[in-house]
Amino acid sequence: MKDMIQRIKLVKTCAATSTSTRWFCKEIVSCLALLCLIACTPQSKESSIDQTLAFGVEKVKSSANMITSYDRMPRRIPAGETEWQTVGLHDWTSGFWPGVLWYAYEASGDESLKQAAEKFTEPLAIIAQSTADDHDIGFQIYCSFGNGYRLTGNEAYKAVMLQAADTLATLYNPIVGSIHSWPKKKEFPHNTIIDNMMNLELLFWASKNGGSQQLYEIAEQHAETTRKTLVRSDFTTYHVGLFDTLDGHFIKGITHQGYADDSQWARGQAWGIYGFAMSHRETGRADFLETSKKLADVFMSLLPEDGIPYWDFNDPDISHAPKDASAAAIAACGMLELAELLDDPQEKSKYKSAAIALIDRLSTDEYLSRAQNPAILLHSTGHKPKGKEIDVPIIYADYYFMEALLRLRKLDK
Repeated sequence: MKDMIQRIKLVKTCAATSTSTRWFCKEIVSCLALLCLIACTPQSKESSIDQTLAFGVEKVKSSANMITSYDRMPRRIPAGETEWQTVGLHDWTSGFWPGVLWYAYEASGDESLKQAAEKFTEPLAIIAQSTADDHDIGFQIYCSFGNGYRLTGNEAYKAVMLQAADTLATLYNPIVGSIHSWPKKKEFPHNTIIDNMMNLELLFWASKNGGSQQLYEIAEQHAETTRKTLVRSDFTTYHVGLFDTLDGHFIKGITHQGYADDSQWARGQAWGIYGFAMSHRETGRADFLETSKKLADVFMSLLPEDGIPYWDFNDPDISHAPKDASAAAIAACGMLELAELLDDPQEKSKYKSAAIALIDRLSTDEYLSRAQNPAILLHSTGHKPKGKEIDVPIIYADYYFMEALLRLRKLDK
């Protein structure tokens, strides 16, 4: 009640604000209305999900009203600021904003969000038509055109996705048996990163929707190589695997965004959970399913008392380490994927419950942005070793959080 009174007092100051703070005041009023609704209504799990989705939809609409250059995509909101910093089409995160718009449209049926999703999706066709710079083509195209095609059946979207899959496949090295993640990083030989598991979905999809069977074979072999090299014997994961370009042997595992080569970068573990679950869904391979389960078990065992991962589970200054809400959202999606794939009722319940716990924690005032800025989630960490995007809203956290909420709503129906 005390918090509610403080929010009401804050709203009363809006009349005296300048034009530059008008958005902030609107957000306060909107969030206050939603908070009052939540406070005054008995909550079932289903209604709680719907209300959090509604909150997310309103946030997405607010952002869409602020960003009108369709070749610029929101990526982060720096600390203390209230507007998205945008990036160009070739940034690895460019597909997440159109994806967020598609999820918001799916959650609400709001035609204005569909129109915005279309406008931000279409410029990304250039990714499919360009030479492959890195493995992120899957993130850029499947999150945007993939969701658009799933929701609209637009055949033009399908054509872009098939072209993008062929472009991504050009990075495959048959000697190593994996896609070259970062060709521009010349300090490494052939490198493959754990994030790349998520980009395989574009290849699997294309192979089953008019593309070459070779795309399936590339995706399956990449997952197999990753399972054998980037997944450690204790089912933690390396961020980056380095391979010899002449005979393809695995040289060593290192980190790029984690604390140390042998530490556990939280988002990397989450990519692995989701990526191997998806690879099992597409191939039926039991070893991929078992890998996903064991990665999820390790992730859960490493979570701190409050249930949200630190950016790296082995940061030596863990009590002061920043959190990574994006890792929690990605892991939740991966464990909901697992829950759909498993036959054993106890296992299904185990991973669904773990996902719900992450979603519930992210749905609190500590992690929801409320009136602070136009993002949905606070407290993500992008690249701490380089001092970038530390404890800030990041677009892919919003993307996977919206996905997790939609997945959970479908599971509960």
